[in-house]
Amino acid sequence: MARVSNGSPSPARPDRLITLTDGIFAIAMTLLALEVRVAPDLDSGQFHAALRETVPQLAAYALSFLILYIFWRDQRQILLMSAKTGGLPQHLALAVLGVIALVPFPTSLLAEYGDREPLAVAMYAATICLIDLLQLAMFATLRGRHGVRGVGEWRDTAADLGATIVVFGASVPIAFFAPQAAMWWWLALFPAKAVLGRRERLRGARRDG
Repeated sequence: MARVSNGSPSPARPDRLITLTDGIFAIAMTLLALEVRVAPDLDSGQFHAALRETVPQLAAYALSFLILYIFWRDQRQILLMSAKTGGLPQHLALAVLGVIALVPFPTSLLAEYGDREPLAVAMYAATICLIDLLQLAMFATLRGRHGVRGVGEWRDTAADLGATIVVFGASVPIAFFAPQAAMWWWLALFPAKAVLGRRERLRGARRDG
């Protein structure tokens, strides 16, 4: 584990940063749900039409909720694998949280314009990709500066982060030519995560055995 030089401020434990992470993610997930609404004072026909119009909102909500859950899991895992934080890793962690708090905005654009505005799809994909790139940078700097707990876990985390970067990063240029195809391509993330998770569990079982 890396040592802190004499006279330098000691890196902070990750506990407070983890608490802040939990709070920011909880708020962002709650704000996603607030985007799903039906106008008041509608007659029966208008109500049913408005209800049908919430389908894209619900789909965007479900997608973003699942992705935020994955980001929350990864963020906690990265912070817990490092005994200390501080300096650049802490700034990167705060940058991740700053973009996480912004996720409800591209989600609302996706729900409202995703079927007819390629830029809305590209902005959503770029936001998700940016979050993962920042997490990967935080992951790398924590590993280099403050030591790690469990080398195998770091390898699994890197692969997990890389899968999201590949899926959403590749969809950004696709969105400008075929936005619907780009959104269907995002679904590839979930079987990829399942395969990586299974490999991680098998590797953990071999280590424990």
